[in-house]
Amino acid sequence: MDEIVIHTLDWVPELPRGYVRDLRVRWALEEAGLPYRVESTPLRQKTEEHFAHQPFGQVPWLTHSDMTIFESGAILHYLGTRSEALMPADPSQRAQVTQWLFAALNSVEMPVVPWTLFRFANEEPDSQGWRQLNGFLHGRLKHMDTVLAKTEWLVGDFSVADIAMSDVLRLVDRFEELAAYPKCRAYVARATARPAFRKAHADQLAHFAAADG
Repeated sequence: MDEIVIHTLDWVPELPRGYVRDLRVRWALEEAGLPYRVESTPLRQKTEEHFAHQPFGQVPWLTHSDMTIFESGAILHYLGTRSEALMPADPSQRAQVTQWLFAALNSVEMPVVPWTLFRFANEEPDSQGWRQLNGFLHGRLKHMDTVLAKTEWLVGDFSVADIAMSDVLRLVDRFEELAAYPKCRAYVARATARPAFRKAHADQLAHFAAADG
């Protein structure tokens, strides 16, 4: 297989470390045992090349041979089609993994991101916007707790769907908001106990820490 390169930021502040989405790609590649390297792009002065690869100036993007792909979900799906450690060969199960990958990044992450911004901004909990968003999130968490009460992983064995879903839920758990959803919390604990996650997480922290000087 030709060289796989993950492109991420050269540095971020302490708050987002361990949550920047190149982690999802690192994790997938570690699970699959595929060799890769990481290249940096500037946080503060984004280049034309950055926007050429990622039109919104975000990270990550992945290059593989002469191909470039952006958006963590799209990258996970791309890698999943290349390794049965990430996505099963059976067409029916593959379709289920794909639907849960999309669900993680749409149905669940949709309320998680603005909810997180409210929490980091210390938004007043009695505001109408906060109450609506909090209710939206907890509705999703309730449904996920029901799903995860019946299964260890979303579709048979661990897959890219679990990388996406557990990483989304992990951000909620950062604020202890999974306390009322024990199946979700246990699922996140199972996922983040995997050696591939631990290595990917440690490597991301080291990457940003190396640029602190």
